[in-house]
Amino acid sequence: MANKTMTKRDLVIKVAKQTNLKQNDVMDVVQLTLDTITEELAAGRSIEFRNFGVFEVMRRKERIGRNPNAPTNTVKIPERVVVKFKPGKEMKHLVLKLDPSKLD
Repeated sequence: MANKTMTKRDLVIKVAKQTNLKQNDVMDVVQLTLDTITEELAAGRSIEFRNFGVFEVMRRKERIGRNPNAPTNTVKIPERVVVKFKPGKEMKHLVLKLDPSKLD
């Protein structure tokens, strides 16, 4: 299996071919979709796409980290907000079918 990363451009081309829409129109819709998702997450709201997954904003507590090369040195890692993605059942089921030996 060729492990090539799909880019936004690749997605636009694929959707344009499948829908017979102009690539510029598809690019506009994809970009607006991504911008809207980003805005909602930045406002602290979750995004749920049924059968695809859920994007959630989570708070990570403050913690102590250690440098593996100098374990006696500790670093205080401050509290922060992160985005978590939980795949939907359909996506999880399809990904579980992948053969791990064929990935990088």
